[in-house]
Amino acid sequence: MTNTDFKKTAVAVALVAAGIALGWGVSQWRTASSHASGTAPASAETAKADRKVLYWYDPMVPTQKFDKPGKSPYMDMALVPKYADEDAQQGTGLNVSAQAVQALGMRTATVEQRDIGADVDVLGTVQLNDRDVSIVQARSAGFVERVYARAPGDVVAAGAPLADLLLPEWVAAQREFLAVRALKDESLTAASRQRLSLLGMPASLVAQVERTGEPQGRYTVTSPQAGMVAELMVRQGMTVTAGASLVRVNGLASVWIEAAVPEAQSGPLQLGQDAQVRLAAFPGETLRARVVSILPEANRDTRTVRVRLELPNPAQRLKAGMSGHIVLAGRTQPALLVPSEAVIRTGKRALVYVVDGPGKYHPVQVQLGAEIDDRLVVQGGLAAGQQVVASAQFLIDSEASLRGIMPAQPQGSSAQSATEQGSSTSAAPASKSFTVRGVVDEVTPTELTLTHEAVPELKWPGMTMPFKLANPDLAKALKPEQQVKFTFQQQGKEFVITAVERIKP
Repeated sequence: MTNTDFKKTAVAVALVAAGIALGWGVSQWRTASSHASGTAPASAETAKADRKVLYWYDPMVPTQKFDKPGKSPYMDMALVPKYADEDAQQGTGLNVSAQAVQALGMRTATVEQRDIGADVDVLGTVQLNDRDVSIVQARSAGFVERVYARAPGDVVAAGAPLADLLLPEWVAAQREFLAVRALKDESLTAASRQRLSLLGMPASLVAQVERTGEPQGRYTVTSPQAGMVAELMVRQGMTVTAGASLVRVNGLASVWIEAAVPEAQSGPLQLGQDAQVRLAAFPGETLRARVVSILPEANRDTRTVRVRLELPNPAQRLKAGMSGHIVLAGRTQPALLVPSEAVIRTGKRALVYVVDGPGKYHPVQVQLGAEIDDRLVVQGGLAAGQQVVASAQFLIDSEASLRGIMPAQPQGSSAQSATEQGSSTSAAPASKSFTVRGVVDEVTPTELTLTHEAVPELKWPGMTMPFKLANPDLAKALKPEQQVKFTFQQQGKEFVITAVERIKP
């Protein structure tokens, strides 16, 4: 080998070595860059690819399913895969990613415990106190000689004259009394005096007859109490009979305020309950009243209960017909409150979604009470301090329904549900099973939608309808368009499949 050949060979070996070193360095840099940038290792990608995807869906429209990935036709976002092992991981709860929470604009609220009072705020009208009424009647038959300047609505004082009556029967009885008294027989005189009292003569008139010795045939009717002349039934020149009503006087020392309380709020009302009254005629002034009567019959048209309150009227400022607001104070009691928007009402039950942690939620069935402003009283199912979803809970509820997540029931509701289920199944053969053929249309973890043949015993024609699954395992390995023979029962208001057998084509 010449010297020139030796140099060429050495240069070639050096170039090969340099190439190997350069390749090794580049590979090491790329590996370091991958780790620095957070790229998932190939093993993680493989593990993710091994998870079974049931379908793809849009988080904003979770009820719509897609058989392949892509862009949502509803929102400008990619479809999300639904994995088969998610339900097993979540149990009775629901996981929502932080991105979905932000996209949905989800808000939460705290279950608060407050002392609330069952105050009732209604409108009322001032009325005359019908328990403070006096009626003046004629004690004997006679004639109306004079009616004083009185008319219905006039206010009179106690003892004010109302009418002068001329009573012939009294004149005859008084003459007889004077004749008996002239005999100086005390026993006969006492008996004759007693007869005058029985004819209705007041003691003052009998004493006047004895003192003057002259019969008094004219009698002035006076008002027995201060008040308003509600009715005046006599006029000058009229003839009256014994017992005829002449005047009705209504006292004004106290008045009533009558209010119509809605039937739903009438339960806590009690006799003697205090109330605050604010009349339009006296703005800024609050009057005190108390409940004196709760009428025993509700209005069938307005579904209200009439309540009467009484309050004093010493200066006669309160006039019949005035109106105002009445606040009936109820007893204060502790209660749990949640925002009204946090409750989902299905018609059969009320649900809220409780926050278990970041992105974790589970449904709870609650018992509702009264509504106070924009909040609802919760009588069972929640505890003070818990966080509940206050917005976008309908989308979460749709996803929970797809996954078959059942809400936790409040204490005491199981027995009630069993009672309702027993009452509803009494009209249908709940324990009887029916076996028919059908074709699978859709499969979910909790339901199986089938197009089945007619069921003569139930008078059903052939149709397509969903059935609940008694066991989620019954739907395993089932696919749409498969022919099956299935057995179902009616359980409460649901039809539940208890057995499924595939039919080979």
